Amino acid sequence: MLFMEKTNFKSIGYQKLAQQCQDIYKINMHNYSKYNVNIGLRDVDGKGVLAGLTTISTIYPEKKLNGKIVSGMGELRYRGIDINELVSGFVSEGRFGFEEVTYLLLFGKLPNQGKLADFRQLLAENRTLPTNFVRDVVMKAPSCDLMNNLARSILTLACYDKNADDTSIENVLKQSIRLISVFPLLTVYAYHAYNHYTLGDSMYIHRPDENLSTAETILTMLRPNKKYTKQEAQTLDMSLVLHMEHGGGNNSTFTTRVVTSSGTDTYSTIAAALGSLKGPKHGGANIKVTNMMEDLKQSVQDLTNEQEVKKYLEAVLAKKAFDQKGLIYGFGHAVYGDNDPRASIFKRYVEKLAEEKGPEEKAEFDLYALVERLAPRIIGEKRKIYKGVSANIDFFSGFVYNMLGLPKELYTPMFAVARIVGWSAHRLEELINSNKIMRPAYMEITEDQDYTTLQKRN
Repeated sequence: MLFMEKTNFKSIGYQKLAQQCQDIYKINMHNYSKYNVNIGLRDVDGKGVLAGLTTISTIYPEKKLNGKIVSGMGELRYRGIDINELVSGFVSEGRFGFEEVTYLLLFGKLPNQGKLADFRQLLAENRTLPTNFVRDVVMKAPSCDLMNNLARSILTLACYDKNADDTSIENVLKQSIRLISVFPLLTVYAYHAYNHYTLGDSMYIHRPDENLSTAETILTMLRPNKKYTKQEAQTLDMSLVLHMEHGGGNNSTFTTRVVTSSGTDTYSTIAAALGSLKGPKHGGANIKVTNMMEDLKQSVQDLTNEQEVKKYLEAVLAKKAFDQKGLIYGFGHAVYGDNDPRASIFKRYVEKLAEEKGPEEKAEFDLYALVERLAPRIIGEKRKIYKGVSANIDFFSGFVYNMLGLPKELYTPMFAVARIVGWSAHRLEELINSNKIMRPAYMEITEDQDYTTLQKRN
């Protein structure tokens, strides 16, 4: 029995108590406009309320070129470098990007050849866990919820760090690099433990090869035969780069900065960020896309028929199909309108990988491309929107992970493997620039009531 079931609340009934909470906590939406309070820290146009300054990255709904706005082109910049230029740079020179972009976000500038080699070696040297950690922590209580498993592992690592509470920049930097290095291990090992102890399949624990990139390391540790193609590794690497950072206002990064401002340790901060990322409105969105597309394939007879696919998407929007929430998952973004630059870049790699995999995967890519074309038009016709809408990176990432053989349990943890870099950079920036704990204000709108003695209460 759960510990709460042993209380007297059981006899009262949780359903009745839950309804009581609904009634007591509910705030009339009119009060938000009455007192000029921004719900979700967004203004009436959906833009985030300015809460801080950063040098790490930024996102724009439209691209500015020579002082003029270029419509239909969202922009993402890492340390002032357009993501398209950054990606084109390492791709054209035949390199994996995760390591050098990590260096860029942590230290502000792109590394030269020597510094990049040294940094890759540093990450490889830190890609190790304490003796028996995998046995005693990761495998001790396997769970299908790998995000909670990952958070538990991060908090347990603090017990092995004699300087866990030291928030000096030097120590936090060391801790950050260690966590960036071991996130892939903790994630993949947690899945193998769950796959073995819960699902009853064989378990493979491969040690990481220090000569491989982060993307290659993940694929070799995940697969029984350690084999992968160059296209697979490049596609996973691109996914990590594009998910690595996304401005200071996204929920998990904001969580990182809020918790950091309290003066707490690195492990507690990252565990809190993981809890935020786990939410289906944040890091878990790609699973929703995958489930929706699976439902589409079961519901539509001819997947090449534009009218049939259109009819299904209209039914989803009308709350008559899939999960009846009225959302076509993978479309729209808090900032971007007509174009999410990450999705535009990623789509090219998705197509290449699908072509390599074979006719079945290519046909599925064509279906995704069809939905990508139809959904914005349908949403625009059926909903009042203040800006354009387009596919975001979540629309493609689940499909890519499926082609790479990643189980759904790993979709959100893969996001965390990338985003730990951005979290680390924002934690360092917060520590260096602010000595005040974040404390936003909330206005109480409760009516006064008198205290009643216990004997007189209803």
